[in-house]
Amino acid sequence: MIGLLQRQNEELAAANERLTARVAELERRLGRNSGNSSMPPSADTFGRPVKKPQAKSVRKRGRQPGAGGAGLAMAAEPDVTTDHLPVACSGCGSALGESDSIGFERRQVRDIPLVTVTVTEHRAHRCRCACGTVTTSAMPQGVAGSPSSYGANLRALAVYLLVFQHVPVERTAQLIADVTGAEVSTGWVASLLGEAAGLVADSLNLIRALLVMGHILHADETTTRIGTARRWLHVACTDFLTLLHLAPRSRKGADAGGVLAHYRGVLVHDSLSLYAGYGACTHQLCGAHLIRELTAAEEDFPGQKWHQQIRWALAGLNRQAVRVRAGEIPGISPDALLLHYEAFHQGIAVGLSLHPKAPGRKQSPARNLLQRLRDQAHDILRFADDPLHVPFTNNCGERALRPVKTQLKISGCHQSEDGATAWLGVRSYLDSARKHGIGTFEAIHRAYTGNLWMPPIAQHI
Repeated sequence: MIGLLQRQNEELAAANERLTARVAELERRLGRNSGNSSMPPSADTFGRPVKKPQAKSVRKRGRQPGAGGAGLAMAAEPDVTTDHLPVACSGCGSALGESDSIGFERRQVRDIPLVTVTVTEHRAHRCRCACGTVTTSAMPQGVAGSPSSYGANLRALAVYLLVFQHVPVERTAQLIADVTGAEVSTGWVASLLGEAAGLVADSLNLIRALLVMGHILHADETTTRIGTARRWLHVACTDFLTLLHLAPRSRKGADAGGVLAHYRGVLVHDSLSLYAGYGACTHQLCGAHLIRELTAAEEDFPGQKWHQQIRWALAGLNRQAVRVRAGEIPGISPDALLLHYEAFHQGIAVGLSLHPKAPGRKQSPARNLLQRLRDQAHDILRFADDPLHVPFTNNCGERALRPVKTQLKISGCHQSEDGATAWLGVRSYLDSARKHGIGTFEAIHRAYTGNLWMPPIAQHI
């Protein structure tokens, strides 16, 4: 038995040496064919790059002598022009006026006007006709039913501070009072989240429908807190749209967003088991997660090479895909695909031989990783089949979740599920508008003034 294992290890070592030689040969061939293969030399194929110590710079901090400046440019047409004329001649004392000017020196100052609350009273008159009928004028749209209320501009500012700038409720009320003079209450500020969520509901419904119809969809999840309880937060997003919702960490919870259960395109995600249940769509597993797991395996087993080999294959294919999206090459060449596919699968085979299956269901982390790489290879390498559209990582989904963590760090947890749901709805609307180049304050102001932003349909289908 020992002799059999020794022969198997010797055969695997010999196969690894043959593959290394094959890699070097294909690299040389690719270098001759493309002129700029963007691949590392064969000596670095399966090794982690060694960081060279950097020499200490002798330059001083700050802008260097001779560097180009980036000062504030003067406006060609200023909004206000103020002329300053000398009162009298400095020589003889004669009076001087604008007609005596022979030139001037320019200076421009950019500033904002001080913000002060303006009270506008609306009077809906009742008029009696000669026939005796009394007709009452209707109040303008947006004027609340109570005798005194705050307007759309102030409401939009408060929601912008709460949702996009992560300012807590109490500090939002204080900031508004200090800057505008409006003594708003914390209760009024807190009530705006539910109001704003209702205003953007139509836009969220369209965002949800467009996500379902899209070709690429990113999905991710993280934890948040409501009071003292931990809750799960899900996101479905693209480079143009974002939809966040609260739900348990389960298939049913993911379905609650109204997107994944109906999706038929390419779903980009980490390897969480709940996503595997969506069989109607195709999958792309996040390469960044796999790279991190392979790096951790290298730290656990520094004497082995399979993790370096698989990591190099994934990173190399990603570099080729980046070149395709940048327009440098029309597609990943067959030779490059063969080179990296062979390295990927051979690395898995070597790793599985070094980490045999243990009795029972529980396996080592390295074995579980290798089995996942083997069994889901097509879902891991799908980006190489369509490098122009399918991304290598799920960074889009992770970026969409970062504001939620920022909110927890700055403002603390939400105090109710209704408040958290409203915050996530408004955040989804603002993030989607921002991805289309719409300013976040402009987006929420449009919702309050009856001009709700709606995502364009043609761009996403």
